[in-house]
Amino acid sequence: MAQFEYDESGGTSLYFLVSFYALFLIPITYWLLPHSKKEINEGKLYTCQCEECNRKKKALVAVAPKKSVLSTFKWIVLLLAWCVFILLAYKASQLERDHQEYDPYEILGLDRDSSDSEIRKQYRILSRQHHPDKEGGDELTFMRIAKAYEALTNEDSKVNWQKYGNPDGPTAATFGIALPAWIVDQSNSVWILAIYGLAFMVILPIAVGTWWYQSIRYSAVKVLIETTQIYFYFIHKTPTMNLNRALMILGASREFNQVHNKEVCGRPSDNEEVPMVMRAINEVGQNKENPFCQPYSVKARTLILAHLKRYLLPPSTLEIDKDYIVRKCPMLIHEMVSTAGQIVIYKHIGRVKHEPKLESIENMMKLCALIVQACLEKKSPLYQLPHFNEKTVIHCINKKKIKTLTSFAKMSNSERRQMLSHMSDNEYNDVENVCLQLPFINVEYDIEVRDDEDTSTVTEGCYVTVVVRLERNNLEAHVEEGNVEVENQEANVEEMEERSGNLEAKVKPKVWEKQKKKVHKKKSGGGNAKKKQKVKKSSLSKEKQNGIVSPVSSKEEEKENSECGSEEDDDDCDDKSKISGDEDTNITSDEVEDEDWNNYQKDTKRKEKVLESQSRESYLVHCPYFPDEKNEWWWVYIADRKSKTLITLPNMVYDLKPGKQKEVLLQFNARKKGVFNYHICVISDSYLDLNQYIPMKLFVKEHKEVKRESSDDEDDKEENDSDGSDYTTQDESDDD
Repeated sequence: MAQFEYDESGGTSLYFLVSFYALFLIPITYWLLPHSKKEINEGKLYTCQCEECNRKKKALVAVAPKKSVLSTFKWIVLLLAWCVFILLAYKASQLERDHQEYDPYEILGLDRDSSDSEIRKQYRILSRQHHPDKEGGDELTFMRIAKAYEALTNEDSKVNWQKYGNPDGPTAATFGIALPAWIVDQSNSVWILAIYGLAFMVILPIAVGTWWYQSIRYSAVKVLIETTQIYFYFIHKTPTMNLNRALMILGASREFNQVHNKEVCGRPSDNEEVPMVMRAINEVGQNKENPFCQPYSVKARTLILAHLKRYLLPPSTLEIDKDYIVRKCPMLIHEMVSTAGQIVIYKHIGRVKHEPKLESIENMMKLCALIVQACLEKKSPLYQLPHFNEKTVIHCINKKKIKTLTSFAKMSNSERRQMLSHMSDNEYNDVENVCLQLPFINVEYDIEVRDDEDTSTVTEGCYVTVVVRLERNNLEAHVEEGNVEVENQEANVEEMEERSGNLEAKVKPKVWEKQKKKVHKKKSGGGNAKKKQKVKKSSLSKEKQNGIVSPVSSKEEEKENSECGSEEDDDDCDDKSKISGDEDTNITSDEVEDEDWNNYQKDTKRKEKVLESQSRESYLVHCPYFPDEKNEWWWVYIADRKSKTLITLPNMVYDLKPGKQKEVLLQFNARKKGVFNYHICVISDSYLDLNQYIPMKLFVKEHKEVKRESSDDEDDKEENDSDGSDYTTQDESDDD
C-alpha cells in the first residue's frame, strides 16, 4: 500500500519552489532585456540644427533621466531576483537524495567482486569500530553494517535484495508531498487559513477586477470605447466633413477629459489662460452641441489650434497640456479613420443609411499630417522645411513659382542656393538635408482573382485582390533619376481622371468567349492571326503596367477590330483564334502548372508574413514642433475619386523602410460589369504634399455561367435508363 509523507527536510518543497520561480523569472527576464535591433533606424541621419529641432532635442533629453532612473531600478530588481534564484538552486543541489538505491557493498566499503572471506573480515573490523558499547560507537551505523552483512551472507536476505532492492523484502511505496510539514501543523492552521483567504478572497478578486475594468474601457489600440462611440456617432451624422469639423470631433475625445483619464490635470489658471488664447487665435468657434461645448473639449480644441498656428503658450501650464494632447492626436486620428471605414462596411450591408464621403476621410488623414507638422491647411507645404518663415515662402512662390516640395527638390543646387541666398551656409545645409531626405513612394500593383482558374480575368461578382508593392526612396534619388513629371499630384488628380475617362476601353475577348456566327466561310491567313495576337498581348501588357489605356493601344485595337469586325470575317477570326488557342494550350501546359505552383508559394509566404509581429519603426519624421519622435506611417487604399467613394478600407503600413519592398493586399468585390477608373492612394500621416495617387483601370466582364459536365456515373445511369425497355412487363407493352 502506498504511503504519503510530507516533506520534513524541505528538499522536495525546495525543488518545487525553484521550478515554479523559474517559470516566472525567465519570461520576465526575456521581456525586460533590450532586444538588439538588426537594422539601424536611418531616421537618425537627420542632422537638422534649426532652433526648433534643438529645442525638441533638449526636451527629450530632459525626459531621459527619468527613464534612466526607472531603467536602473528595473535592472537592480532583476539582478536581485536572479541572485535569489541562484541561491535556491544551490541549496537544492546540496540536499541529500531521499530515495537512494540500497547497496550493501557501498555500506561495507567493498567492491562487488569481493569474496566471502573479505566480507566477513570487513564486517568484523567495522562492527568493532562502530559497536555501541565501545567509545565512539554509533548504534544506527552498527545496525546498517549488520543489515548489509546479512544481505550478503544470508541466502533469503540476498534474494530479497537482488529481487526487491531491500533485504527485508517488498515494502510499501512512499511518495513525498512538496509541502513542508509545518503548513499542515494544527498549531499553524489559523494563520494558514488567513493567508489563503487573503490571497484568494481579497487580493485575487481585486487584481482581476481592476484588470477587467481597465480592459473593457479600452479598445485593442488603447483608445477609450466612449471615444470610439463619439467618433461613430458624429462621423455618421456628418458624412461631408471639413477640417474644422474633424478637428472639433477630435477635441471631444474622452482622453482629454479628466473624468475619464487620470493623466489629464485641470488647473485653476485654465479659467484665465484658455480664454486669452482663444481670443488671440480667434478661430476656435462656439458650438452648443454636446460634448463640443464642454470645457475639456474647448480647451483641447484651443490647444490644437494653437499648435497648428505655432502660437507660444505659458511653458509651465498650457504648454505641458498641449504637448500631451498633441502626442495623443495621431493615435486618435487613426481610430477616426478606422471608425469611418467601419461605417462604410455597415452601409454596404444595410445597417446604416449613409456612409462618409471620401473627402471627409481624407480630411481626417490630412489633419494628422497638419498636426505632426504644426501647419494650417491654408499654409504652404514649404513650411515643413527648416528656417522657412512667411517671408521666405512668399519669395519662393512669387519669384520662382515654387509652391510644392517636389518642385523645390526638382531645382538644381545652384538655383536653390541662389533663391535662398539670404540664408547662411549652415541654414541652407539644414534645408537641403531635410528636403532631399523626404520620402517618395514607388508604387507597383497587380490585379488578381484568386481561387479562380483564370486569375487575370475579372468578372462581375468575383473577389478582386490588388497586390500593391511599396518601396520607400528618398526624394533626392527620385529627382536625380528624372522621374518627376508632375509637380503636384493632388492638384492633377482630376485631370488624370478626365484623360482616362475619355479613352475607350476595348479588350480582346478570350477564345472561349467568342459567340457563334450564322455565316461560315473559309479563308486563309493563319499566320496573320498569330501576329495580331502578339500585338494585342504587348498592348495589354503596356496598359497593365501604366494602369491606364494608352491612345496607341486603343488605336491598334480599333484597327484589329476593323479587320475582323465584319460579319463575313467573323468565322475566319474565330478559326484563327481557336487554332492559336489550341497551340498555346499544348505548348504552355507545363508552364501553367509551374505558374500555379509559384503562386501557391507566394501565397504561403504572404500568410507567414501576416502571422509575424509587425514592427512600428520605420523612418523618423522631421517634425520639430511635434513633442515626440514620430515614424513615417502610410494609409493605402483604393478609391473612386469620380464618385468620391471608398472602394477598400484604408490599410495602415507601419514598417515601410528604405530599400525594402512592402506588399499590401487590397481586396474588394467587383459588383457589376463595366470599366472603372480607380486610384490607388498612398497617404502619409506625417507629411503634406507627398501623397501618391496612382490611376488604375479595372475591366469587369460579364459573368459566364459554368457548364456542368456530366460524370461517368451519370452517363452509366442514363444508359441504364435507356435500356429499361428490355425489362418491360407484358402489361406495360400492352399499354404501349
